[in-house]
Amino acid sequence: MASINLIDSFAEFKEAESIDRPTLIKVLEDVFKTILRKKYETDEPFDVIVNDQTGDLEIFHRKEVVADKELEDIVTQIKLSEALEIDDTYEIGDEVYKEIKMVDFGRRAVLAAKQTLASRINDLKKNILMEKYKERVGQIISGEVYQIWKREIMLLDDDGNELILPKYEQIPSDYFKKGETTRAVVKAVEMKGNTPVIILSRTDPSFLAKLLEIEVPEIFDGLISIKKIVRVPGERAKVAVESYDDRIDPVGACVGMKGSRIHGIVRELRNENIDIINFTNNLQLLITRSLTPAKISSMEIDEEDKYVEVLMKADQVSLAIGRRGVNIKLAQELTGYKIEVFRDDVDTEDEYDVPLTEFTDEIEKWIIDELVKIGCDTAKSVLELDDTDLVKRSDLEEETIKDVKQILKSEFEQG
Repeated sequence: MASINLIDSFAEFKEAESIDRPTLIKVLEDVFKTILRKKYETDEPFDVIVNDQTGDLEIFHRKEVVADKELEDIVTQIKLSEALEIDDTYEIGDEVYKEIKMVDFGRRAVLAAKQTLASRINDLKKNILMEKYKERVGQIISGEVYQIWKREIMLLDDDGNELILPKYEQIPSDYFKKGETTRAVVKAVEMKGNTPVIILSRTDPSFLAKLLEIEVPEIFDGLISIKKIVRVPGERAKVAVESYDDRIDPVGACVGMKGSRIHGIVRELRNENIDIINFTNNLQLLITRSLTPAKISSMEIDEEDKYVEVLMKADQVSLAIGRRGVNIKLAQELTGYKIEVFRDDVDTEDEYDVPLTEFTDEIEKWIIDELVKIGCDTAKSVLELDDTDLVKRSDLEEETIKDVKQILKSEFEQG
């Protein structure tokens, strides 16, 4: 009895496609039952048998033996006279099994079967890939850089699946070479058209969270909890942590002896500065810690409007605000409060200093507000900074800054 073998090696085929045998056998059976229905309008009197070891496929047509005069359906019945020609022991009511050969279907049907099989297998692969990565969203994965484009790079996982790392999910200073291995977190699994797309990220806070989980056993074991992470990728991050064991210092555990635990993460994030903060429900203390490394003199909190005015020494203002305002931006995201920083050292030595609010007749309010945002709330605090520094730290044009300084200088010259 000749068999139909659509694949050279069933075992190799199954392994290559990562599809379990029962599923693949079911697909093969369904494909041929579809062909049978097209040819005979039913698949009921047919048995489709797949050998799960070799991939051989056999199809048998079952017919009930009936008296010659009682034949009504040639698909489900066979005349007794015809059955006796096959085997002279057949009787009315018996079932005759006849193997269907590939040639019985015709060339077109066979090609259609192969195409249908390929399509079904492809759909199975997509579904398996989708389910696999849906379960891995939020987890770190390593991939080999395969293609580099302007807006994204393609990585391959250990099974050769394609993963996408878009430009906007890359750290600004990331640089990749084809063939190197890089790590990222699985951010999303999307269907584009009929194709699953696995999106990776190196900028998402969950990437930093998973890196900390890998490096800090206490986080992995649940002894330390990450309450919140805020980041400006590649520049600075703030991580609020809390310990469930009074004997464990969460900040010290995350940093490690001489920074041993945090250094590897900083390198992975392209030298991103990471501030580990001990979380507290004391709002004033949390705000103080969130502005690290700056030291606060005092503050006034408006809980209703979620607004905080912070006073600090002049040399601490730039630390609180940070380069391009990054530090204060992250502090606001971490606490959920709008924070404005003011100098508190206008003493007798600065008796001739004048608050910027006194210049509203000569300087537009939005310009004053912009300077106050970066900690320059008095005339001298503006004049002490050079033009380049003020341009970098604010959204003001250099020409505007020159005009403002000229107005402020004239005030002291008159005095």
